[in-house]
Amino acid sequence: MLIETPTHRPGTPETTPTASRRRHDDAPDTAALFARMAELEEGPEREAVRDELVTLWLPMAHRIAGRFRDRGESIEDLRQVAALGLVKAIDRFDPSRGAFESYAVPTITGEVKRHFRDRMWALRVPRRVQELRNKVRVARRELTQNPGSPEPSVADLATHTGLTEEEVNAGLEALDSFSTLSLDAELSADDDGYSLADTLGAADSSYDVVVDRESAKEGLRRLPERERAILYMRFFEDMTQSRIADHLGISQMHVSRLISRSCARVRDEVLGQRTGNRGSGGTSTTA
Repeated sequence: MLIETPTHRPGTPETTPTASRRRHDDAPDTAALFARMAELEEGPEREAVRDELVTLWLPMAHRIAGRFRDRGESIEDLRQVAALGLVKAIDRFDPSRGAFESYAVPTITGEVKRHFRDRMWALRVPRRVQELRNKVRVARRELTQNPGSPEPSVADLATHTGLTEEEVNAGLEALDSFSTLSLDAELSADDDGYSLADTLGAADSSYDVVVDRESAKEGLRRLPERERAILYMRFFEDMTQSRIADHLGISQMHVSRLISRSCARVRDEVLGQRTGNRGSGGTSTTA
């Protein structure tokens, strides 16, 4: 077995030869193929060399995709994204500028990260907030990596990341924006369990009643006294038209006509006022 002896002088920084750097099993020697592809013109032969390079380096792309598993995306989709990054790296690589692995790893990693940034957020947030989220997530993991470490406070995270507490809070809020919760999700494990939808408010029809009542006030005030009395007896005292007719000494048919005419007058005035408000930019004039 050959043993490599260090050749650096004492007191000088130790340098590791490129050839002795750790290489992964999925990093094949394809320098000759890249040199050949660089010499070829566009055509079937160049495409064949390109396909061979993709096949040889695909295990490395899959390894990089595996680093992002368990983050809400299937490993098959991550491998597809990493393969796309690999193809881009092969197409853009210049063999004269160094080793392909040094160029491909950040290119593929960036493609996968871009996929998470652009496609995986259930609630769209600005890129700056996404970056704050990542910094806060990494800082929280680093501060709790030792067993028994307490959950870091906002101040602890701010000190560790160099961010302000306001920025840390924005990052913490973004942590909950990556995925959404179904409205049908059960929030209670009891027999009388309820879903998230059960906790949401509903439109209150009483507000419409208030608006209609306030809109009709002016029109009711302008009615003759007898018509106002008839409407009050009919709709507030719940008297029948026959009882109102006996009370006023008129026919029930006359009461019915007065009620219909009074209601139509108030309704027309309210609708006309609303139309006038829209047409005059919110102002109206009453004659």
